[in-house]
Amino acid sequence: MDNNILNKMYYYSGNDLGNTYSKEMTTFRVWAPLASEVKLLTYARAEDTTPAMEIEMIKSEKGTWTAHILDDQDGLIYTYKVKNHGAWAEAVDPYVRAVTINGQKGVVVDLSSTNPVSWNPYKKPTQKSLLDTIIYELHVRDLSSFKESGIKNVGKFLGLAEKNTKGPNGTSTGLSYIKELGVTHVQLLPIYDYATVDEADPMAGFNWGYDPLNYNAVEGSYSTSAADPKARIRELKQAIQAMHDEGLGVIMDVVYNHMFTADESNFNKIVPGYYFRKDKTGNWADESLCGNVIASENSMVRKFIVDSVVYWAKEYNLDGFRFDLMGLIDVTTMKEVRAALDAIDQNIFIHGEGWDMGNTLAEDEKAIQRNAGVLKGIGFFNDTIRDGIKGSVFEKAEAGWVNGNYKCKSEVLMGIVGATYYNESINTWGPQVEPYQSTNYVEAHDNHTLWDKLQLTNPDASKEVRLKMDYLAASIIFTSQGIPFIQAGQEFLRTKGGDENSFKSPDEVNMLNWAQKAKNTDVVNFYKGLIELRKAHPAFKMPTAAMIRECLKFIENTPESLIAYTITGNANGDSWSDIFVAFNADTTPKTINLPKDTEWNIVVDSKTAGVNVLNQLSGNRYEIPPLSPVVMYAGIK
Repeated sequence: MDNNILNKMYYYSGNDLGNTYSKEMTTFRVWAPLASEVKLLTYARAEDTTPAMEIEMIKSEKGTWTAHILDDQDGLIYTYKVKNHGAWAEAVDPYVRAVTINGQKGVVVDLSSTNPVSWNPYKKPTQKSLLDTIIYELHVRDLSSFKESGIKNVGKFLGLAEKNTKGPNGTSTGLSYIKELGVTHVQLLPIYDYATVDEADPMAGFNWGYDPLNYNAVEGSYSTSAADPKARIRELKQAIQAMHDEGLGVIMDVVYNHMFTADESNFNKIVPGYYFRKDKTGNWADESLCGNVIASENSMVRKFIVDSVVYWAKEYNLDGFRFDLMGLIDVTTMKEVRAALDAIDQNIFIHGEGWDMGNTLAEDEKAIQRNAGVLKGIGFFNDTIRDGIKGSVFEKAEAGWVNGNYKCKSEVLMGIVGATYYNESINTWGPQVEPYQSTNYVEAHDNHTLWDKLQLTNPDASKEVRLKMDYLAASIIFTSQGIPFIQAGQEFLRTKGGDENSFKSPDEVNMLNWAQKAKNTDVVNFYKGLIELRKAHPAFKMPTAAMIRECLKFIENTPESLIAYTITGNANGDSWSDIFVAFNADTTPKTINLPKDTEWNIVVDSKTAGVNVLNQLSGNRYEIPPLSPVVMYAGIK
C-alpha cells in the first residue's frame, strides 16, 4: 500500500501507543495497518526464545491492534509478532520505555517505581534568558574512564552524579568540576538504547551511540545492572537530578534521522517500507551516510518523533534536545516538536545540525540552516564560525583565521553577530535569524579537537604559539553573540591523538584525561574567566538582531589579521557603557585607534580572562600583542 494512502487513511492520533500500565491492567496498542494478524508474545525470562503466552491482538481503529492483560504486569517481558504479506516477524514495541539486556525484548514497567528518592520532576534550573546558555558536550563514559578520575562508577550514569571527586595532584574532576567551570548545560551524547555496545560486556567496546535501536528506552551499558530494566532508568534519573541539584541543565542528543539498520529495525518489521525513505531506484535512501534515513514526513513517523521527544522531556525532566543531522528531518516535524515542548515548558532548548545532506525533500521542507528563519525557537550549529576560526573540518591542513588563514575573516565576523543579518556582506542564514539560533563552537565530538587541529595546521609552531591560537579561538566563541558550546576537555587542550572520528575508538583515545587538566590549570582558568565574563555581561548576549545592529559596530579598515568592534550604550542593560573587543591573529603587534579618548579597563588579555581589571590605560590608542585577544571597557552605569 502506498505510504500516502497510509498517511491519509490510517493516521492514529491517540496517545496510548505502546503499553499503558496500571496496577489493575496493562493495555497494548501497536500501529500495524498492513498486517493481517498480530500477536502479543510474553516471556518468562529475558533469555527465553519460546514465549510463555501468545495472545491474539484485536484489530482496532486506524490500523492499530490492541490487547490487554489483567492484574499488575510490572516487569512483564513482551514483544509483538506481526504477519505482513504472509510472513511473520517478531519485533520490540517501538514505543516501549524499558527493555531487556541489549534491547532484545520490551518490558512493562511502573515508571513511578523508577524514581530515585531524590527525584524532583517539578523543578529544574532556571535562567533569565535563553542566551544565558553555555553548553558543555559530554559522553557519559568519557567523564570517568581515565584510571585516575577519582570517580567510582566508571563509565556509568552514577559516575555523573558523584560529587567532590579528585584526580591527579588533587585536581577536581567530574560533576563538581563541571559546576566549578561555570557552564550552564551538560549536553550528553546519546543515552537512548543504541545497538553497538554489548550491554553484557560494555567495556569491551566503545561507541558514541549514534545508532538507535530503541528510541524510548535508556542505554544499558551506562547502568550498573544492564539486566535490570529499571536500573538504567533510575540511574539516569539520579544523574539528571544530581546535575539539576548543581544548577546544571541537561540536554539530550537525539538521533531521529536514521537507525542502526532499516531492514532489521522494529519499525520495518511492523510496517515494512513505511518508516524509511527510498531513493529513485526503490532502495533505502542513504542521505545520512549511515545506510538509511527516517521518513519524518510520513504522518505516523512524525507522530512518533514528537511523542518520543515529549516522553523524554516529561519522564526525565530534561532541559533541552540536540538533533543529530536535523537537516534530514522535515520543517513541519521540527515545528511540531517545538510546539509540543512549548506546551510542557517554553524554556526547553532545541538546537541541531542543519546540514543540507538530502535530496528527497524539497528545499523549503528541510530543517536546514537556510530555513532557520521559519524555524523559530530552534537553533543551529554554526559551522561558518567553526571553520572560519580554525579551518575546514574536511581538510586536515587547512587553517582558519586564528591559525594564519586571514581570508577567513568574513566568516568570523558572521559568527560574531550570531549568524544574524548584520548587513549585505555580514550575514549567514538569511534576514529572519535571531542570535539564539546560532550555536557557536570550534570543537565538538565530531572531527579533530581544536588542539589536534592546531597541531595539524601549524606543525612547526611552538606549543606557546599554538596555545595563543587556542586562547584566541576560545575568546571569539565566548564573546560572540549567540550561544557558546564547547566539547568536554576543550578547556584543558583535549587531544584524541589526531583521531578525527573516534566514534568507536577505545577509551584511551576518548577519555577525559584528568592529568592533562591538572597540567593545564592556566588554560582551564582562562576558559573559566571567559565564562565568568559572559555570564556577568549581557552585552555579549543580545536577544535580537536589531539590537546587535544598533549596539555592535565593527572598526572599519582594519588589516585582515585584525578584528575589532565596540558594543555601546549599555547594550542589553549592561553595566559597562562602552566595551571594546579586538582579536589580533597576526604574529606581530597591531596598533589600533580606540573609539574614545578616555580611561579604559582591560579584563581579557593574552594570558588572563575574567571580570577583574588587569590593566588600565588612558587615551585612544592601544597596541594589541601578537596572537592575542583583548576586552576592555569604559564607563560604569
